[in-house]
Amino acid sequence: MNASVPHLAASRVGTPAARRLVVHLVYSLGVGGLETLLVDCINRMPAERYRHAVVCLTGYTDFATRISQPGVELYALDKPPGLGLATHGKLWRLLRRLRPAILHTYNLAALEYAFTAAMAGVPVRIHAEHGRDAGDPQGLNPKHNFLRRRLVPFVDRFIPVSEDLQRWLKNVVRIPAAKTQFIRNGVDTDRFAAAGQAAATGSPWGPSDFVIGTVARVQDVKNHRGLVEAFVRLRELLPAQREHLKLSIVGDGPLLPALREQVAQAGLQDAVWLPGARADIAALLHTFSVFCLPSLAEGTPVSMLEAMACGLPVVASRVGGIPEVVSDGEHGFLPPAGDREALALALARYAADPALRRAHGAAGRARVQSGFSMATMLSDYTALYDELCGRKLRQPA
Repeated sequence: MNASVPHLAASRVGTPAARRLVVHLVYSLGVGGLETLLVDCINRMPAERYRHAVVCLTGYTDFATRISQPGVELYALDKPPGLGLATHGKLWRLLRRLRPAILHTYNLAALEYAFTAAMAGVPVRIHAEHGRDAGDPQGLNPKHNFLRRRLVPFVDRFIPVSEDLQRWLKNVVRIPAAKTQFIRNGVDTDRFAAAGQAAATGSPWGPSDFVIGTVARVQDVKNHRGLVEAFVRLRELLPAQREHLKLSIVGDGPLLPALREQVAQAGLQDAVWLPGARADIAALLHTFSVFCLPSLAEGTPVSMLEAMACGLPVVASRVGGIPEVVSDGEHGFLPPAGDREALALALARYAADPALRRAHGAAGRARVQSGFSMATMLSDYTALYDELCGRKLRQPA
């Protein structure tokens, strides 16, 4: 178990004891939409009300340095592959030492530790479902759903981040309605703005290029392989524009080496940019002409909300919570997941019609401003914390 990020750990001196501690439990802390939301919540939640610690079942990366809230401690439990039963003991001992008011877990990998937290005397346990994985895009795995139902007594509230996930928890997993609360993901529409951002450094494309861009962790559920295949098809559909069709795939992940090999085998090194993880996403989005997310499964993707806030039209799979945000033909286009031809045709429409790009991009920004703000998300989480602490901290242990 490792205390981490020295400047964060050192700043805990003098932290007021009256503030309630929230321990956030995640599988790992690296670049990703869920992780971005977690860091934003920690940094922006009212500091006089709650303090925070982050516990990673496995480990963390330099992404952790984005936590700017003073006094935040970071721990890694170094869980091995498989069951890792000893990890329950590590977490139990850590929770007994930290004595948090709330354990907030994220996605299936962390859910079982709600039981450990209950045994350690943590009064409030909250679990957030941010999406399903490629191996089970409909969330039908009987073992996983049985586990979710068995843990209902140890979870005070399940948080789906999309209406699709809310319906799934109710109708498929069969979580009681009283145990769920829908909280939409939100983004900073001032930081991710339609204009006025500084230029990103290092982008190889020019102002006359049509740039298809995506920002996502490079893993199977995001279907980057399908995006590259659709890009090849797009170049076939638009031979006159071939030299100006470009693809930017921003993000790191376990499949990045295989993706680089796919691009090389297709002879696309001069048309596809794979810079890995980047810290200047808000500026980099302004080098894109259209944002593309061909995922096989999703909750409410943060990167897509950020792109829409920047005024970009969207081409994304019709899965999960995406249709709740993007209306087909109004803010973007929603081809079926895994349909390479439909994806290429949707991108071709934007390549051929700059006015359509501008109209859908403006409508998308208005959509995010009205329904997916950071302020609303933070208010909802703070109110939930207040409600459960106010009720449960008055009860006997």
